[in-house]
Amino acid sequence: MEISDQHEWLEADGLGGFASSTTSGIRTRRYHALLLTATTPPAGRFVLVNGFDAWIEHGGTKVWLSAQRYSPDVVGKNECLRDFQFQPWPQWSYRLELDLWLDHEIFVPHGQSLVVISWRLSGRVDDGYALTVKPFLSGRDYHSTHHQNDAFRFEPSTEADTIKWQPYSGIPAIVCRSRATYHHDPQWYRNFLYIKEQERGLDFLEDLAAPGELAWQLDSANREAILTFHAEGFAELDNSSLADWVAELRQSERERRIKKSDVIQRSAEPYFVRRGTGKSIIAGYPWFGDWGRDTFISIRGLGIASGELEVTRDILLEWANHVSEGMLPNLFPDRGAAPEYNSVDASLWFIIAAGDLLHAASTHPRLVDDTGAQKLKAAIEAILSGYQKGTRFRIYQDEDGLLAAGVPGVQLTWMDAKVDGKVITPRVGKPVEVQALWINALAIGKKSSPQWGPVFEKARQAFESRFWNESGQQLFDVVDVDHQPGVTDSATRPNQIFAVGGLPLPVLSGPRARQVVDRVEAKLWTPSGLRSLAQDEPGFVPHYIGGPFERDSAYHQGTVWPWLAGAFIEAWVRVRGNTPEAKQEARERYFASIRALMTESGLNHVSEIADAVEPYTPRGCPFQAWSLGELLRLDRMVLATEP
Repeated sequence: MEISDQHEWLEADGLGGFASSTTSGIRTRRYHALLLTATTPPAGRFVLVNGFDAWIEHGGTKVWLSAQRYSPDVVGKNECLRDFQFQPWPQWSYRLELDLWLDHEIFVPHGQSLVVISWRLSGRVDDGYALTVKPFLSGRDYHSTHHQNDAFRFEPSTEADTIKWQPYSGIPAIVCRSRATYHHDPQWYRNFLYIKEQERGLDFLEDLAAPGELAWQLDSANREAILTFHAEGFAELDNSSLADWVAELRQSERERRIKKSDVIQRSAEPYFVRRGTGKSIIAGYPWFGDWGRDTFISIRGLGIASGELEVTRDILLEWANHVSEGMLPNLFPDRGAAPEYNSVDASLWFIIAAGDLLHAASTHPRLVDDTGAQKLKAAIEAILSGYQKGTRFRIYQDEDGLLAAGVPGVQLTWMDAKVDGKVITPRVGKPVEVQALWINALAIGKKSSPQWGPVFEKARQAFESRFWNESGQQLFDVVDVDHQPGVTDSATRPNQIFAVGGLPLPVLSGPRARQVVDRVEAKLWTPSGLRSLAQDEPGFVPHYIGGPFERDSAYHQGTVWPWLAGAFIEAWVRVRGNTPEAKQEARERYFASIRALMTESGLNHVSEIADAVEPYTPRGCPFQAWSLGELLRLDRMVLATEP
């Protein structure tokens, strides 16, 4: 695997916390850390241990094993790093001499805010080697940066093989276990430079506290140095020796991971996290939390397609508790925080996911009991009824049976960027994908409540006549713009593809469906997914770069979204009859390039977005739930040729 600053690895703990960095070892984001803890899983995240310096000495020669970047752009590189492997967890190999290697690994056991780090000599060892590690600590909110201050507490408490630091009050103590000799030598290391944050126009310099050094003597009899960090109160400890404890952790974690031999399926696990006594889905690492829209889109692949049906059931049943005025929150409420009901499509995506689960339950009778089924159906009914009567933000069923939505200054669809109070893509009126979702939701609702049958028929009949753009040979993106009857938005955007693919029921068929697919392919398809706006449209932005203003302005103005590949590829196959031959061709023509994204930025994952022009550089969040979820759904369901 390539060693670089551009390839990132992730070890998630199942609680919302994680360890992450680059394959080169140089931290490029403020989110890169060894021990990042969710204190109220999956929220309340704090960076406790940012990284370390490490070196090994032998015969008077000092060899650096770590790499840092300092301002203005001073890079200290590891001198003998030769290889990086990602399976079953991050592993680096350093060549010390011709026939002597040092193997280094980092892994995070599932369900614990704990990171295990080790170095082990392999090959011929003639004399002793001295390994030294200097940890870098902070204790700050994961969105912020840390700076030198007088309040930081360097002084540790020690007992047996354990050292504990409590940098600040109100955060978990940092507990370190090792068999090393500890030398207390408090220092500040200033001006670490995070180039990804610098590119994003955000705070990119940080000062970290180095309380001291841990040292081991390695030789032929003692080849391994082991170091663990955990957040006090967030890990399960035992009384066995450190070596035995880590050996047990390593073995159980290895066995747990190899049970899921498929790489894509195994990569889905980090997105499932604990929330209270239940589960939720993280929208993306390193900076997203659990969001409604992202959960319901991604769970169809991460949960249902990958066979995680029980977890899917539990998550959807939990969300079903939060219907209000026909809406589900787009942001899952944290303790003491009010839910954010500000999305027109999140509730509809919930119905789609619930419908998929209930369909799966037809072949898994014990999956959803009568109580659970009734709870899901009641939530579906409440959403449909709420939307029909009218709810927040002028969301209501119009006389034509279609769904109108939107008020000035509020972004309700997935194209939700807002800059300095201005919504970049307001889409007030009747957005095309919202109608496709609404009609599909009505189709699901009428299975248990026949009253939705006439509404379904009315909306379906109105859809094609209202949305077909004859001059463009495609669908309008929005009709009745700003609630003005007959005003249309003819911009070529990817949202129209959901009329043909991405949802259980196509709402457009025949020659027009083929024309939409061909139009989307010609104008929007890239090897990384679909552009959010065609290149020849006014306002097209080719690169997602710059500060927050520039990036948010480009977010849905051309920027490529890999998750949209799911709907496009499904639509492409559908208009060709869903034949095995069409599925195989789609795998080769389209799916292969999306699958290849798993080696581009976030290793074994798919990024949130990419630039709209070649070379389609990955941007945004490097580990995105709905990007991977749609990849799984394509692989396991849409393009599957066997039942």
